[in-house]
Amino acid sequence: MPESDLTKPQVTRREILVGAAAVALAAGRTEAQVRPKLLLGGYAGLPGQSFPGPGQIGNTTSDDPELLAQECKRLGYTAAYCPPATPQDAPRLKAIRDAFAKQNIVIAEVGAWRNLMTPDLAARKANLDFVTQQMAVADEVGARCCVDITGSFDAATLSGPHPRNISQEFIDGTVENCRKIIDAVKPSRSYYAVEMKGCNFPDGADDYLKLIKAVDRERLGVHIDICNIINSPTKYYNNTALIKETFAKLGSRVRSCHAKDLLWVPQVNVNFEETVPGRGGIKTAQIPGVDYHAYVQEVVKLGSPLMLEHLTSAEEYREGADYIRKVAAELGIDL
Repeated sequence: MPESDLTKPQVTRREILVGAAAVALAAGRTEAQVRPKLLLGGYAGLPGQSFPGPGQIGNTTSDDPELLAQECKRLGYTAAYCPPATPQDAPRLKAIRDAFAKQNIVIAEVGAWRNLMTPDLAARKANLDFVTQQMAVADEVGARCCVDITGSFDAATLSGPHPRNISQEFIDGTVENCRKIIDAVKPSRSYYAVEMKGCNFPDGADDYLKLIKAVDRERLGVHIDICNIINSPTKYYNNTALIKETFAKLGSRVRSCHAKDLLWVPQVNVNFEETVPGRGGIKTAQIPGVDYHAYVQEVVKLGSPLMLEHLTSAEEYREGADYIRKVAAELGIDL
């Protein structure tokens, strides 16, 4: 060995192995830090309560937020629907905030679910007042969003089909409603969002982009229920592409998403029925329903909650959650 090499520090085999192990450990920690996580939620009733049926607001004002948050935790949820509250009830709002934060559960949504375009003007005003209050609740509890449908000119429904639901009058009314709600509350922690519906405005990503531009308010967020905008065989067959396109166009504003599936019932006219995630598809042709691998991937990229809804029993919610967890596991996504 040359004399000059004798003066250089010599690295032993043990030091090399220790160094390699340290690098591997650091890499593992980095991977764990960036590993994607799914925020999954659904209905969680308190023990002894009757199941409320379809819809997100299934709990009464007597529900204890602490117990409800504990039940969400027991069910393995990391996101939750906000239990009912009013902007005037500061102690309850604080109790809701604290209870879910204690369990490390995100409050995904405050539901509003009022027809803001009913032709009954007195009812329309009352509905607007209610939704504005719900937006205030969402901001107080720090929910990801307050969500409503845009409504319908059919006074007998919340958002049922009507020829004028795609008219300029409906669009202008929806823009005005969004502005009024956001301007009245001036939210700083939450966002207002509307659901897209296949028979109304907005019926998809391009319509929602028009709505965002027209409303011109930073606190207008986006809510995605991919089943709501599948309104044709083309969209059904190609729902993977529809999912990716919708998130690509609206992703920066998405606040929360809904989870269910669509079963195509074969008959002369097209008939899609809502069902539990994993049960969708055309069974006679062995064609699957909503591509949950694509849906979960897009939701997780944004850190958005994915909320099971419109199921009819606690058992169905468990089944849907188990299916989504299985998909997440296959994608290497944590819960």
